[in-house]
Amino acid sequence: MNELLRRLFFLPEQASTFAVKVDHLHYVLLLTTLAVALGIGAVGLVFLVRYRRRSASDPTPRVLAPVWMEALFIGVPLSLFLLWFVLGFQQFVWVMSPPRDALDVYVTGKQWMWKFTYPGGPSAIDTLVVPAGRPVRLLLTSRDVIHSFYVPDFRMKRDALPGRYTDLWFEAPKPGRHLVLCAEYCGLDHSQMRGEVVVLPPADFDAWQDAQRRNLPVAALPGARIQETMAVRGERVAAAQGCLQCHTVTGAPHIGPTWLGLYGRQEPLEGGGAVLADEAYLTESMMDPLAKVVAGYAPVMPGYHGRLSAEDSGALVEFIKSLRPTRPGVTAAEEPVYVPTGR
Repeated sequence: MNELLRRLFFLPEQASTFAVKVDHLHYVLLLTTLAVALGIGAVGLVFLVRYRRRSASDPTPRVLAPVWMEALFIGVPLSLFLLWFVLGFQQFVWVMSPPRDALDVYVTGKQWMWKFTYPGGPSAIDTLVVPAGRPVRLLLTSRDVIHSFYVPDFRMKRDALPGRYTDLWFEAPKPGRHLVLCAEYCGLDHSQMRGEVVVLPPADFDAWQDAQRRNLPVAALPGARIQETMAVRGERVAAAQGCLQCHTVTGAPHIGPTWLGLYGRQEPLEGGGAVLADEAYLTESMMDPLAKVVAGYAPVMPGYHGRLSAEDSGALVEFIKSLRPTRPGVTAAEEPVYVPTGR
């Protein structure tokens, strides 16, 4: 039945778990609307025949609807709208809550291309390679204007905005190739801003990623030469931009909050409230540090909007995410040593 309705409504392939859920809700809306329209048309025809005026002297009959009928006319449409809301809200909560084990991929939109960067390497232009059967979370941003990442086969679309990160996730259950479009007019070659999602079997994806990682550039850091993953690049950017003059990586307090254990932590704010230190908040704090000031710290950090590229801000986020206490059960403030990822 699902395949029949998909073809009947001219919908593209269902290539993600979310696509199936969206299409089922689509079917409910369309079939319910069709049934109501047919019902209204049928009632209209019956009334047209039964209550038609048979002669010029016929009086117009006065028909009083019983209470139960009025309750039916109000209750049925209201129940349908409430049902649609519940089904849609359940799907909204599900799609806005990526699984914890999702594979993160940074997506940067630029006139007129898509760049995909994996935290552990590598990077790719216009081709996103993912494993089948594993959740994938996309962290989207833009280097210039607003773009919109759209995969029709996945039934997913999310704006990529300059200076901030948005996210969405999907899971492709089987291997295949799927078109990526930009769904927000972004300039002269907007219609040519296309890409592709290539879904590989898990073993093939691991082999592809290993082969790509062997080609990563080598970064020279004090005391080591290692492959430059996003976290390693983030450490280099932090040193070059002077971030480590105010933020420590040891858990010790300084001018700004420590970065050790920062990702995923609830930070109290000046004026009350708290914020989750996720990718969106970390990026906002780089671009507009006065938007949400952490309680107990002076608002002295300069903004880096226009000074950090999308790749550098993503690398900083990955560097902060890599800063975890090295001993289980020890808080960031109690952790005396920082061991960077990859050393």
